[in-house]
Amino acid sequence: MLSFTILLFFAVTGLTLNHAEWFDSRQRPAEYQGTLNAAWVNAPDPNAVARDEIAGYLRRTYGIKGAVSDFHVDGDQCEMSFKGPGYEADATIDRKTGKYDLSVSPFSLVAIMNDLHKGRDTGKKWSAVIDFSAVLMTLVSLTGLTLIFFLHKRRFSGLLLVAAGALLCYIVYSL
Repeated sequence: MLSFTILLFFAVTGLTLNHAEWFDSRQRPAEYQGTLNAAWVNAPDPNAVARDEIAGYLRRTYGIKGAVSDFHVDGDQCEMSFKGPGYEADATIDRKTGKYDLSVSPFSLVAIMNDLHKGRDTGKKWSAVIDFSAVLMTLVSLTGLTLIFFLHKRRFSGLLLVAAGALLCYIVYSL
């Protein structure tokens, strides 16, 4: 049942990825403005900007999810991005005043599942789940292929279908 669940998930999301135009994956972003502690961002040394304090403040205030995927300081402003499966938030902060603009873009359930399928912005734990799934599906497939050798009456036709399937995939790929 575990391999069935994994196979079903990757089969459905393979279809949704292949036909993304069937699904409206973006919702309208929420826009916020505010002011944070200017001391966190107006340090003369860009390396002294309080990245963790800013991220913590935005998480507490707006319920920001996802990991900090990008943070950089450019002259008069800082930019911080958070990303997760089916989610992104971007903040632009004025270094002199601490005023910021924040855009939070949650996506649909289909977009979340597609990101999980691709392993995009999901972290090391989900990457391990994908690796485990790949190994499990490989073992299940090889077990099925091995079983055909023990079914004497179906061996030739089974191997012929495996070869035909591989050839068909190659032909479609070539075209």
